[in-house]
Amino acid sequence: MNPASVMKLVTTFAALELLGRDFRWRTEAYLGGTLAGGTLDGDLILKGGGDPKITVEQWTSFVATLRERGLSTVNGDLVLDRSAFRLPPHDPAAFDGEPLKPYNVGPDALLVNFKAVRFRFLPNADGSAIDVAADPPLPQVAVGALPTPVDGPCGDWRTTVAAAFVSQPRAAAVAFPGRFPRDCGERDWNVALLDVPTYVHGMFRAAFSAAGGSFDGAVREGRAPPGSAPFAVLESLPLYEVVRDINKLSNNVMARQVFLTLGTASSPPPATIEKARDAVQAWLASRKLALPGLVIENGSGLSRNERLSAGGLARLLVAADLSKVREELASSLAVAALDGTVQRRFQNGNVAGQALLKTGSLEGVRALAGYVIDATGRRWIVAAIVNHPNAARSQAALDRLVHWTYRSAATYSAREALH
Repeated sequence: MNPASVMKLVTTFAALELLGRDFRWRTEAYLGGTLAGGTLDGDLILKGGGDPKITVEQWTSFVATLRERGLSTVNGDLVLDRSAFRLPPHDPAAFDGEPLKPYNVGPDALLVNFKAVRFRFLPNADGSAIDVAADPPLPQVAVGALPTPVDGPCGDWRTTVAAAFVSQPRAAAVAFPGRFPRDCGERDWNVALLDVPTYVHGMFRAAFSAAGGSFDGAVREGRAPPGSAPFAVLESLPLYEVVRDINKLSNNVMARQVFLTLGTASSPPPATIEKARDAVQAWLASRKLALPGLVIENGSGLSRNERLSAGGLARLLVAADLSKVREELASSLAVAALDGTVQRRFQNGNVAGQALLKTGSLEGVRALAGYVIDATGRRWIVAAIVNHPNAARSQAALDRLVHWTYRSAATYSAREALH
């Protein structure tokens, strides 16, 4: 069946075992010329390693490191080495016709901040005007007309602001000529408007200027000089922290980055989708772990083609419970009523805090898998998948299954054992 985001359990468990809990990605900066008196007479080369989560704060710190190490002016261009991944062209509209949604961003060896721009709608003190601020403030993104403040309930404010997004090569423009209800207060809207080279170019220009540097060059593709030592390195968070973000928050882009990295676990870059699939299948075979009918397209579950069975999920979770990375995977799951994708579920009853779960949700799909810890401290595995046009109506039944497992699984198991 289609498991939606529950497929992330396969990707993250494989990654923890194949790459190791402390694995880190590297983003490297190289000098493509001579540095003298703070001026680089040549290009600055950035080589991506597939880091799943380069935040604005991390990027700003990385660029500031270049200044701290004596780079104040770049006379050449910004050269991007994205060769760590070799991928077919990505169509962000292919899955659901929503190309600007950040969850539809494709994987990339040099992905910064999911190439997203957050538009912040900020009513002024007396409610007479609505300011719109772009974060990060990229020079390639122009903000035009602003919404008119009106009275009334917030409702579907994204429709009433009448947003217009225009993406062009190397630039984008946005306008919000509609109405914004005052009752909404402050609101955010995250959009992926630019391609990777344009976004990284803008991010570098903004951060380097803020750090006191000077750069007005263009951006282009290229390769880092082989055998050279990097001028500066940005190391990612360790894998176990990345896995926690992926599973608790069900981050599709990060999952796809990790899945591709599996393609380099036993073979040199570039990573490809085929190498990643082969790595997962070889890992399953080495563990003698049978997942009949497994179809893995991108490792995130954001797919109409991926397939997994509930029985396969259960076997996977048994293997994980016996693995040396048991705690890392378990701690990455959302805790019932407390965090992640189940923070607002299981609020009533004893299951709160006692179930560690990965959820999956697509149109026509609902899924849930993980561990339920009963009142005696015994850990039970639960796995369920619903594929049906009305799957959205099944959430209550899935939640009841978790409650039943906490309350009655031990009694039921003992009674079955007697028969």
